[in-house]
Amino acid sequence: MPELPEVEALREFLTEHLVGHEVIRVLPVAVSVLKTYDPPATAFEGSEVVAVRRHGKFLDIEGDGGLRLVIHLARAGWLQWKDRLPDGLPRPGKGPLALRAALETGAGFDLTEAGTQKKLAVYVVREPLEVPGIARLGPDPLAADFDEARLAALLKGERRQLKGALRDQSLIAGVGNAYSDEILHAARMSPFKLAASLTPEETHGLYEALRGTLTEAVERSHGLAAGRLKAEKKSGLRVHGRTGEACPVCGDTVREVSFSDSSLQYCPTCQTGGKPLADRRMSRLLR
Repeated sequence: MPELPEVEALREFLTEHLVGHEVIRVLPVAVSVLKTYDPPATAFEGSEVVAVRRHGKFLDIEGDGGLRLVIHLARAGWLQWKDRLPDGLPRPGKGPLALRAALETGAGFDLTEAGTQKKLAVYVVREPLEVPGIARLGPDPLAADFDEARLAALLKGERRQLKGALRDQSLIAGVGNAYSDEILHAARMSPFKLAASLTPEETHGLYEALRGTLTEAVERSHGLAAGRLKAEKKSGLRVHGRTGEACPVCGDTVREVSFSDSSLQYCPTCQTGGKPLADRRMSRLLR
């Protein structure tokens, strides 16, 4: 799933490639992709792009006519830039293509989505806050006013485990499954630790890990073409997606806890005092 660093890099890339150009076609290909009907997608056609913004994991393409084309790539979606789009119109079908946007230059982008769970979402709205997911967003952790005191206030009284709290977009915008693992590894904290139980010293450590991990990831992605962002993300991860590999900090084996639709990775030595966390799903399989 694209998270804050990748979406920020896409925002930067699209700013360079879209601003000042006219969008001549917005063509939904998958029935499920368009989440609004008034204005229709065709209303954005003829707009000159004046800005591209990011709200958490949402991309916001602003046209000069006052409309916004808002994109959420969800778990399996991606944006593929093409300097020259194929001739002709794509046919609706069972392939990964969900939407195509074309510029007057012949360039443009395709939105694609792998898998059977179609969650990629596109909205045509007049204001970003008309998108329910944007209206619910918490603060951006890389915003200038997101300081340690604000993080402490967000976690105060928060009875969930840190892993779940960090992934909650209404609490903190932009962090998903991968970077929550990376942040907690950098902070040397168990993903199962209760958010409200943090001491001031632990809150400081989590804040530094949160800002540092995301800032480093954004810097690694800076200037990369859209097609290279997935590989860059994977190469920069220390524990997420690296079950069975050696922790780059201490050398212990990275372990995993599986859930019904996702998993987390962590280092026992760095994060849980050497104690493996219970993996209930695996335990049931071994009975």
